[in-house]
Amino acid sequence: MKLYKAGAAVAAAVALALTATACGGKEGSAGDTQAAKPGQSGAPTLPTYQVASTVTLDSPVFAAAKKRGKIIIGSKADQPYLGFEDQSTKKRSGFDIEIAKMIAADLGFGEDKIEWKTVDSGVRETAISTGQVDLYVGTYTINDKRKQLVGFAGPYYKAGADLLVRKDESAITGPDTLKGKNVCSIVGSTPLQEIKNPKYGAKTTELAKYSDCVQQLLTNQVDAVTTDDSILKGYAAANSGKLKVIGKPFTQEPYGIGLNKDDKALRDFMNDSLEKHIKDGTYKKIYEGTLGLSGSAYVEPPAAVRY
Repeated sequence: MKLYKAGAAVAAAVALALTATACGGKEGSAGDTQAAKPGQSGAPTLPTYQVASTVTLDSPVFAAAKKRGKIIIGSKADQPYLGFEDQSTKKRSGFDIEIAKMIAADLGFGEDKIEWKTVDSGVRETAISTGQVDLYVGTYTINDKRKQLVGFAGPYYKAGADLLVRKDESAITGPDTLKGKNVCSIVGSTPLQEIKNPKYGAKTTELAKYSDCVQQLLTNQVDAVTTDDSILKGYAAANSGKLKVIGKPFTQEPYGIGLNKDDKALRDFMNDSLEKHIKDGTYKKIYEGTLGLSGSAYVEPPAAVRY
């Protein structure tokens, strides 16, 4: 590590299951079996993160966080086993939450020094660029358009857009069967922009939260929901017997950690942190204790993109 010294670096709060390979999976599998829950016999446990005692980093974002005594991290709050907030306890859980906690610990911030902010997809770039959050970890796809506005560390996970439909749906078998169908996704999401492609012939409904789209699917107001398969499988498992994932991903969605566009030192630090914890097994333990509870095989993430 060049500019810093750092020590080595969930239980999910909802009774939901998730089958979350980055791509693929047999049709309907997410809604057919209930995954083991944290705390059950044989369930994997999440790692404990060692908080670095000394960090020296030439980063304006880090300097501001250190001065205020806490780091502000944006995330999602309605994605089971990814980024979820229990409304009764206000505790956050999921794969993205654990990745954020791991990075924060390497930066010298324990869990009690993290302020979580729920940020909807449509305002992520604004929240990052205006300093409302120091980092954003929440199924945030890296693409060239976004990189003009914000920076990214990673990717730390590779997902793919898919379709969530009602269990008895037979007409929709993939994106090429969406002509005239009403497909819901959230404002600002990459899958929404993809499904608007005229070649699919789909109508679209744009809402603020994935959970709202799922509710409209359950009440027959829309025909399908599209977003990353990792998210959809969580909702399919939570609605076992009612919903299914088609299992034909039609995009590649590399997830990155969003940060200030010009803060190269912080970006390099986080890339080093991710690579270190992939090698030492911490990342795998996070996966096995969140997304892997479904029984999905662990797949090592792609190498970080340096720029």
